[in-house]
Amino acid sequence: MANISFLGCGSWGGALGSVAAQKGATVTMWHRNSAVVEYIKKTRVHYLVPELHFPDNVFFTTNAQETLESADIIVIAIPSQSIRNVVEDLVPLFTNNKIIVNVSKGIEINTLMTVSEIINDVLNNSYSNTVTLSGPSHAEEVIAGYPTTLVSASQDLDTAKSIQELFSNENLRIYTNTDIRGVELGGAMKNVIAIAAGISDGIGYGDNSKAALMTRGMREISRLGSAMGANPKTFSGLSGIGDLIVTCLSRYSRNRRVGQLIGEGKTLDEILANMRMVAEGVETAKSLHQLLDKYKVEMPITEGIYQVLFHGANPKESVAKLMTRELSHE
Repeated sequence: MANISFLGCGSWGGALGSVAAQKGATVTMWHRNSAVVEYIKKTRVHYLVPELHFPDNVFFTTNAQETLESADIIVIAIPSQSIRNVVEDLVPLFTNNKIIVNVSKGIEINTLMTVSEIINDVLNNSYSNTVTLSGPSHAEEVIAGYPTTLVSASQDLDTAKSIQELFSNENLRIYTNTDIRGVELGGAMKNVIAIAAGISDGIGYGDNSKAALMTRGMREISRLGSAMGANPKTFSGLSGIGDLIVTCLSRYSRNRRVGQLIGEGKTLDEILANMRMVAEGVETAKSLHQLLDKYKVEMPITEGIYQVLFHGANPKESVAKLMTRELSHE
């Protein structure tokens, strides 16, 4: 079995590392915080999800070089806005014989690159050894052994298949896809729509409202994704509508939770100050605002969330504006 190194040991990275270890891989996980690493070493329990107990063939370190040197596969499991800086610091260790797997979901502010594009921009790679693993999944449910499905996406189908085989088990079924851009865009953009769904919950609106947000939000995702060269069919799959559903509905969703608290009257600053994990949709809203301007695509829900998050727009008034827009054909 392969030697797998994880850059990042958050809840999702930890869950996937445990899956790979249970299949016999040797897994090393890097975290920049030495206190976190010492805690996990001592307890063998994840610091964010105590239900996760690590097998003996999972090792932990704060030394990134030590983590990557012997790796056959490098899994990047850190917040998307931090990836460029981390990879830049470790460029010599990303040799061409290693498969790079991204499990983060976001779009870099200003460059407007997806995660695989960031990685290949820094490394000057050809994408053939880069995979994105995405889909409707919360770490807590993978840890609990609930049936879950994901997509392994790469421009090189054989590379996608190798990651499909590595992480698939009786509870985790993985499909392949060669539209890596579409898979990444779906995974990133749905987080912003999930904030909208959470705002609807926080205000006290019902199922009709959330269904409308999810359906019209999916239309916005597909519209922008198609303009950016992704395959429209990708957005009707697991990394599109599937991921949107789970993120808008789940009690585990950080992005939905951010929206709910905003709908209840909290400010974004106080919400983020009290979160232990990153809600990627907040920063992605900034990137999407820039992309809307670049591609001239109409995305009123997405733009409305940007205005609520960063310009003090009133959530109820924003909903009223959406409902009173000029009538149109679906």
